Amino acid sequence: MLALTGGTVLTMAGPALPGGTVLVEGGKIVAVGERVAVPAAATVIDTAGRYVTPGIIDAHTHLGVYTEAYAWAGEEVNETSRPTTPEMDVLDAINPDDAGLADAVAGGVTTVMVAPGSANPVGGQCSIIKTRRRASAEEMLLKRHAGLKIAFGENPRRVYGEQKKAPVTRMATAALVRETLLKAKDYVARAGEKDWRFDLGLEAVARVLRGEMPLRAHAHRADDIVTALRIAAEFGVEVIVEHATEGHNIAELLAARQARLVVGPNLTTRSKLELKDRSFAAPAVLAANGVRFALMSDHPVLPAAFLPVYAGLAVRFGLSEEQALRAITAEAADILGVGERVGRIAAGMDADLVVWDGPPLAVASRPRLVILDGAVGEVDAAQTIAAWRE
Repeated sequence: MLALTGGTVLTMAGPALPGGTVLVEGGKIVAVGERVAVPAAATVIDTAGRYVTPGIIDAHTHLGVYTEAYAWAGEEVNETSRPTTPEMDVLDAINPDDAGLADAVAGGVTTVMVAPGSANPVGGQCSIIKTRRRASAEEMLLKRHAGLKIAFGENPRRVYGEQKKAPVTRMATAALVRETLLKAKDYVARAGEKDWRFDLGLEAVARVLRGEMPLRAHAHRADDIVTALRIAAEFGVEVIVEHATEGHNIAELLAARQARLVVGPNLTTRSKLELKDRSFAAPAVLAANGVRFALMSDHPVLPAAFLPVYAGLAVRFGLSEEQALRAITAEAADILGVGERVGRIAAGMDADLVVWDGPPLAVASRPRLVILDGAVGEVDAAQTIAAWRE
C-alpha cells in the first residue's frame, strides 16, 4: 500500500483537502480524506507543501500516430486514399515508443484520447489510452472505439480539392457524412437478409447508430459546428465537437442544444482562415453560458506535456481555476466517457495521481511525482524521474 500524506489534495470530487491523505493499493485509490488512518505497513510519501491532483487528461491528441522525430514515416493520422474510411482503427497505428508519450507522463498527463486526423469527412475510430509505456498498444488501452472521427471545414476540402475529387465544398463534406450514416442505417436494418454482407466500415458506423460510441466532429467555424450538430440530430446520434474555435460566438445556441466540446488548441496562431476568431477568452465565455467542455493540446500541434499551462492561460483570460482544472481532469473524463475510472481522486478510481511543487496550473509548477495505475514514476525517460525527485 502507498500513502500520500500532508499535501493539498484537489480531488475534483469535492472541496480541496488541506493536509489530505490518499491511500493506494492494487492500482486503485482505496481511501482519501483529511483523517485517513495510514496502515503501519504502508509506504508513506510526504507531500506537505505540495499539491496532489488526479492525472491530467488530454481529450484530443494524435500521440503515438504522429510519432515525433520520425518525419513522414511517423505520420499515420490520415488515410487519404479515399474520403470516407470508417473502418480505420487508430489502435492499429499507435506506436508505444513515441517520445511524446514519455514527455506526456513527465508533464503529469496520464490519459489521452488518440484520434485519426481531419483530412477525411469520415476518418476512422478513436481510442483512449493510458500514457504508460507498454509492449503493445492494447496494454495501454482504457477504452477502444471511443468515437468515430468526422471532419468539416477547410481540411477535407483542401486535401481532396487538390486531388480534384469530392469533397470540394462544405456541402459535399456534409453529404459524404450523411451518406455514410445512411448506408450504415440500411446495413443495420438489413442484417440477416439473404444478400446481406459483412462490411468492416459500416460495422464501425453501426456502433455510432447503436449509441456505443459518439461522433467526434472536427469543426472550427461556427457554421461547421452547427452542421455537425444538425447531422447528429438527424440521425439521433451522440456528437462531441472537437476544436470549436468559434464556439464562443454561438455559446447560447450550444448551451440550448446541450452540446459538448473539446476546445483548443489555444496557444496557436491564426494559421488558417477558420481560426480567425481564435480567442483565449473562449473557455470563459463557454463556461459563463453553461456549455460543457474539455481542453486539448491536439498534440503534436502543441505538446501534450504542457496541457496544464494551456489551461492556466484560460484562467488568465477569465476562466476560474477550478473550471480550468476540471477541463483537464473530471470534465474531460466525463466527456470522454471514462469518468468512472479517471479524472477524480476518490475511492475506487484508478490510482493516477500527480504531485506538484506549486499550484498545478501555474507556469512555473512542475510534477514532482507521477503515479500511474498505482506505479510510481513509471516512464521510459530516466532523466524525467530524476527531475521529479529533485
